[in-house]
Formats: sequence, structure tokens, C-alpha cells
Amino acid sequence: MDTLSSYKVLTITHKHTQLKEIGQYVLDAATPDALKARLEAIKQALGLQELLYLATCNRVMFFFVTPARITPKFRSQFFETVYPQLSNQNSKDLEEPIHAYAGEEAIRHLFTVSGSIDSLVVGEREILRQLRDAYSQCSEWKLTGDSIRLAMRYSVEVAKRIYSRTRIGEKPVSIVSLAIRKLLSKNVAKDARFLLVGAGQTNSLVAKFLKKYSFQNFTVFNRSIQRAESLAAFLEGDALPLTELNGYSHGFDVLIVCTGATEPLVTTELYKKLLDKDGEHKVVIDLGIPNNVDKAIVEDHDVTYIEIEGLKEMARANLAFREQEVTKAAVLLEEEIELFKTIFKERQVERALRDVPTQIKAIKNHALSNVFQKEFDTLDQTSQELVERMMEYMERRCIAIPLQVAKAKLID
Repeated sequence: MDTLSSYKVLTITHKHTQLKEIGQYVLDAATPDALKARLEAIKQALGLQELLYLATCNRVMFFFVTPARITPKFRSQFFETVYPQLSNQNSKDLEEPIHAYAGEEAIRHLFTVSGSIDSLVVGEREILRQLRDAYSQCSEWKLTGDSIRLAMRYSVEVAKRIYSRTRIGEKPVSIVSLAIRKLLSKNVAKDARFLLVGAGQTNSLVAKFLKKYSFQNFTVFNRSIQRAESLAAFLEGDALPLTELNGYSHGFDVLIVCTGATEPLVTTELYKKLLDKDGEHKVVIDLGIPNNVDKAIVEDHDVTYIEIEGLKEMARANLAFREQEVTKAAVLLEEEIELFKTIFKERQVERALRDVPTQIKAIKNHALSNVFQKEFDTLDQTSQELVERMMEYMERRCIAIPLQVAKAKLID
């Protein structure tokens, strides 16, 4: 019978090393089939019963089931098997960020990950989706089994309870989500004219929010016209090279700027040209570092100016609020771990006794068809039906009683 100690975790996270270093621990696989083959080889080489692999921008986690202890020898074998390309380098330094958890600690780590207690940004729900997707993929590839299925099913329930019973997910801490919230508070019309200057990662995320909230009218400017066209296609808008911004004369209601410029890209002179004598109130969102919009514009024009420094202060305050909720989540987590230990023991009993119903049914059938066949055949139909009903009742009771007794004994 498996025990809780068979659960193991080996992981590298933002708490153990710098974010820029985590990428080297992500399994190098060009296609899903290649990744499947890598994981199958790892599972076989290390003698693992089950394996779940998760890779995000700030963590790589191997959650697996094995009776083997995580000794220094196992860690070295793991490192050489999983990262042969790194083992030729200074393996001691590269192994150091890999943290190990076993048994109850492994389950605790899984639950803190699913509940976003261990996240780079506490309370962000994205990790739960990533974890579920990773499990779905590994399950489809038949890398996991009943033990990981049970742990994953309960980890999702734990995450939902943490979010419903604490405020850990409240108050947004993403700069982009905060900027969009401020924008929405201005009751901007759905057909408002948006100018997006820059088509990098930040404005791409901005675009997802804008589309989510059903805004419709977009023009994207970028130095690379290809990237502008790609983002404009997503928004079903227009794309123009950045060189044409100075001559743009179609007006705007919301201006969102985020580029790699090291000095204000939208100067007071350019802003006046973009307005083209339009005196209506405007919203300007400046997500550049340093600022991409000249702050003098705020003094001279009717504008709501949303800039990154103010958003950062709000994000820090919101994150501090979320981190206060971690204490409540941690208490809830310990309660859930105790419940899982009980559920795990019950499941082990069910697995150990899963052949009992088949064996009892076989005994019943053998008794009627062989041992007592002659006597049974002498009975009339009514009596035979009564005997069969009695045997079926005894069969059900004989199945239920050992399960109940075994669970009670094991849990006690």
C-alpha cells in the first residue's frame, strides 16, 4: 500500500534563484511529442511511478510518486538525467537552486502553488490554470496515475477555498490591470478612438484587456510595422509605422504609450498635432519607463494622465494587502492538508480492497453453480429467487463491512 511519503517534489522557483536563470531548467523540447518523449525517458530512468511536469516563467516543478528517498545520490541522478546539457558545467552550483520536498511537505508545496501563496505575485490565479493544464497534458500522456490524480483534484479544491474564504485575490497588482481599471472608471465609450503607440509585450497585454471589455476602434503605431500589423489584426484595427504618428490627423479619445524610448516620445508639440484643435477631455496612459509622454501635457490640456509610477505605488499597496491575507490562507491550508491525509488513507484502503467485490461475487456464483447446485436445483422458482436475493444481500454486506472496518482502523 502506498503511503503519503511516496509524494515527492523537486523544484526551482523565483525564491531559489534569479528569474533570468530559471529558463535553463525548462526542458528543451521543440514539440509536444518531443516533450512527451523526454518526460517518459525521465520517468523510466529514475524509476518513477507517476510524474507531473510544470514550467512557467518563474518556476519549474517536477511532482512525482516514488518510494525512493530524495538522497544526495538521487538528486545527482535526477540532475544528470533531466539536465545532461548542464551536468558538464559546474553541477554543484546548478543543483543548488533545486529544492526537494517529500510526503506531507510535498503536498503542502503543491497546495501553496495551486493557491498562489507561493507565487511571484501572491494571489494571481494564472498559476492554477497553468497547473491544471500541465496535469491535463501529463495525464493524457499517461505519465500520471491515481495518486497524482487525487492530489491534483484536491489541490484545485484547496485553491478554490483559499480564494473564497480569504481576500488573497482581491485588489489587482498588475500594472496593466490597474491601468485598465482606471480607464474603465472614466466610463469611456465602447467606440472611443484608441491610439496605441508601441506593440511590445506590455501593449499586447493591454490589447487583451481592451478586447475583453469590447472596445472597438484602434490604431496601432510601432517602429516595426510587422508587429503593429500583428497587434492591429488581433484588435481588428489599423496599423501604421511610428514615423507616421507626427502626421496623424484622425483624432483620438484614449492614447496608450509604451515604447523603449529613453525620453518623451509624445512631446507637447506632437500632442497638439494629434489633438488637431479638439478640446474634448482625453485619457493618456503612459506605461513607458522612463515616461514616454511629456508631463507638461497634463498642465496644459484637459487630460486624465495615468502613468506607471502612480500605478506602481498602488500595486505595492495592493500587494501588501494580499500578503496580509497569506496568514489566513496558511491556516486554512494546514486544515486542508489534514483533510487530505484522511482522504489519501481512505483511497489507499479502497485500492487495497478493490478486488474484494470481484472475489466475493465469484464465491457466490461458485456456491450456486457448483457447491450447492444439486440442492439449489431441487427448489421451486420462488425459493430459488429468495435464495438469490439473500445471497445478493450477503454479497453487498460482505463488500461493505471490510471497507468500513479497514477505513476506521487505518484512520484511527
